Amino acid sequence: MTRVKRGNVARKRRKKILKLAKGFRGSHSKLFRTANQQVMKALRNSYRDRRNRKRDFRRLWITRINAASRQHGISYSQLAGKLKKANIEINRKMLAQLAVLNPEAFAKIVQEAERA
Repeated sequence: MTRVKRGNVARKRRKKILKLAKGFRGSHSKLFRTANQQVMKALRNSYRDRRNRKRDFRRLWITRINAASRQHGISYSQLAGKLKKANIEINRKMLAQLAVLNPEAFAKIVQEAERA
């Protein structure tokens, strides 16, 4: 069996990991072993949280819509049902933005939903 010298490959691999660990505190960005563990953990967390971000934003939009709709004397669930009956297809993100930035337009949407 011939001898394999891994100097170049190993150095590239370690440099790649240490580059990913840039900005971590202390030995987490300096020493390869700890940096490798922290990078793997960070990648796991970022994978999970990319999915959680979508849930968090949806929850935020629903909270904002609920708060705005209660000012018009209707709960979020009732508003959602009436919007569906009135065939008003507007997503939660846009409804939440209207509720915050343009309350008059949101009030008109609520009136249209209640009329149907």
